[in-house]
Amino acid sequence: MSSTTAAEHLSATTLLRFATAGSVDDGKSTLVGRLLHDSKSVLADQLEAVEHASRSRGQEAPDLALLTDGLRAEREQGITIDVAYRYFATARRRFILADTPGHVQYTRNMVTGASTAELTVILVDARNGVVEQTRRHAAIAALLRVPHVVLAVNKMDLVAHEESVFARIAEEFTAYATELGVPEVTAIPISALAGDNVVEPSATMDWYGGPTVLEHLETVPVSHDLTGCHARLPVQYVIRPQTAEHPDYRGYAGQIAAGTFRVGQEVTVLPSGRTSRISGIDLLGTPVDVAWTPQSITLLLEDDIDISRGDLIVPSGDAPATSQDVEATVCHVADQPLTVGQRVLLKHTTRTVKAIVKDIPSRLTLDDLSQHPEPGQLVANDIGTVKVRTAEPLALDAYADSRRTGSFLLIDPADGTTLAAGMAGESFASEKSAEKSAATPADDAGWDF
Repeated sequence: MSSTTAAEHLSATTLLRFATAGSVDDGKSTLVGRLLHDSKSVLADQLEAVEHASRSRGQEAPDLALLTDGLRAEREQGITIDVAYRYFATARRRFILADTPGHVQYTRNMVTGASTAELTVILVDARNGVVEQTRRHAAIAALLRVPHVVLAVNKMDLVAHEESVFARIAEEFTAYATELGVPEVTAIPISALAGDNVVEPSATMDWYGGPTVLEHLETVPVSHDLTGCHARLPVQYVIRPQTAEHPDYRGYAGQIAAGTFRVGQEVTVLPSGRTSRISGIDLLGTPVDVAWTPQSITLLLEDDIDISRGDLIVPSGDAPATSQDVEATVCHVADQPLTVGQRVLLKHTTRTVKAIVKDIPSRLTLDDLSQHPEPGQLVANDIGTVKVRTAEPLALDAYADSRRTGSFLLIDPADGTTLAAGMAGESFASEKSAEKSAATPADDAGWDF
């Protein structure tokens, strides 16, 4: 392995993507502001602007929530509306933070922020305990297969730093999250306003012997290292320079979505099913013997076969099934509803195909995880099960197996608007639906698959 490649691999394994979520007034923006401030990740002019804005409101201490709530409406209403991404680093790890809204009407924004996260911090007000919105956030984290969840019990200073209050909330939330299938929950008592257990250990809660929020973020094992997963390379571009130096060069470029590829490995191209063997791998213009996610590479094959953008290169012994029928859980993110019979575009990795929504069997009620049968449509922020028929075969993994190659988007073909974000396969709460009639809706003329 070259020194450059080793450095890239080290860099990839020291990046943590995490999201925050919490109900209104749980102190989420204050927590994020405190985390940035106490980890020395705030520029002097940013802090000065926050101090000035706080003084103009009659506040003596700087309101650290203003570091994250950047939209005017957010500051006026004291709520988070859109996803805000923050980039910061410590000596031990780099971070990409997605600060997501807590309101139920912004469920789609939380789904967006948590979709790429390896960890989610869910805030709870110690005075209120686990509320309906807390359960909703836990359900979304479980639905998106976020591997690590931190329960930050905030405002401990308002309950006299009582250990019993923290223990009761942590026990209730952990039991609920475990029932949903969340693999790991870490509960931390904090006061975001005072900074207790955010970056520095609390002097007033000496009964707690666990990590601070930042310490946990710095040490939690990152699970986005997908080198051991099913190897997948979506083809983004076919490279044929046809120059005097490279007259016969034909390479297939893309970013490895998961797994590892090696020279000499037998591979299959989907959806055609043609097979060949890797004759070379180019990484940043340099030949290498092995490459892994998330590196961007160019594969060279021993045989000249028909491969184009949108095809998926996989190991021959580990190929996903191809199908034109997709059953998935989707979060509807557009203002216009998604209806049965609607014509859409389905974008999966680098491949985009025409599709028809054949059925919407159920809508998920996140409050109690019940299924509302045959809703007929999904509107903004709804999460439900859909059945889609595509014009061409697709090679989708189950989302439970691969968040990268098990996810897709549904797009409005008229204006390119994203309609829904999909996760192939069964959701955590759904039972296998009974088989329904495959009759084509009457308005499918022209999109007959």
